Amino acid sequence: MPTPRRLVLASASPIRAVLLQNAGVATDVVPPRVDEHALRAGFLAEGVAPRDQADTLAEAKARKISAKYPDAMVIGCDQVLEHRGRVLGKPGDQAGARAQLEQLRGDTHRLLSAVVIYEQARPVWRHVGVARLTMRAFSDAYLETYLARAGTGICDSVGSYKLEQEGIRLFSRIEGDYFTILGLPLVELLGYLSDRGVIDA
Repeated sequence: MPTPRRLVLASASPIRAVLLQNAGVATDVVPPRVDEHALRAGFLAEGVAPRDQADTLAEAKARKISAKYPDAMVIGCDQVLEHRGRVLGKPGDQAGARAQLEQLRGDTHRLLSAVVIYEQARPVWRHVGVARLTMRAFSDAYLETYLARAGTGICDSVGSYKLEQEGIRLFSRIEGDYFTILGLPLVELLGYLSDRGVIDA
């Protein structure tokens, strides 16, 4: 039998919580208060690689919550979109979403989804999943109807799409793990929790 351990998800993302719940993994969800804007500004000034940005943000979230729950396993997550060497954040509004989609259409970008686990105020495991997605060269007319149907729901998603919704229609090719695209490398995470005896195998 696995050793009972409290798992805490340090993320405000509803989809990550649902993915773990659907996989039969019980977690407490505690969104961390991390100044992501300041961290991202520092990354830009220092030329930090996109992969390291995702990993650093995930660790910052895990570390923050681990300080409050030192006896729990804290799972911190973050996702970064990289396009032609530039990192794109959440669009914020529909105008930002339109600009992002105009930039990404007809081209390939990468999603880097990082997960870091903290125990006793120190990192014990980390992983960065990578997916490559190629957007269709969709028309301006489709872009406008897509934005109208999607509404503000896409404004909190990097890349201005949700693959589990109509966003899938934007793409001509996808290479990578579906869960990584949704923001949580679930297969690798479950493998680690299973190896540690936190969940039954």
